[in-house]
Amino acid sequence: MILATDWTAAWLMTGVGVGVVFAILVILVLVLQIFDAVVGSNGVKPLATKSAAGTVAQPKPLAAASDAEKAAVATAVYLYFNNIHDEESGKLTIHLNEHTGWHAVLNHSI
Repeated sequence: MILATDWTAAWLMTGVGVGVVFAILVILVLVLQIFDAVVGSNGVKPLATKSAAGTVAQPKPLAAASDAEKAAVATAVYLYFNNIHDEESGKLTIHLNEHTGWHAVLNHSI
């Protein structure tokens, strides 16, 4: 079986397959770059922005945060690290109510 294999055709098929995948990836990158150039950032502000003077404005330091903001962050970190969250049962219960206002409107219109 190995001796009957046409290795030239096998390597040619392998090369064509790899070449097609590489070409598709290059085309995908080009399409995404063109899409980004056309759409742009669409009003999304970066975290650090340059001001008119050319300096980079940094995010607000933690010391400037209000007590409510600090409490919210502390609570979120506490809940995350202590794995405290709502326990879900994983069961979905559907109650059918056939006597809704929409049902009455549909019955009267027939």
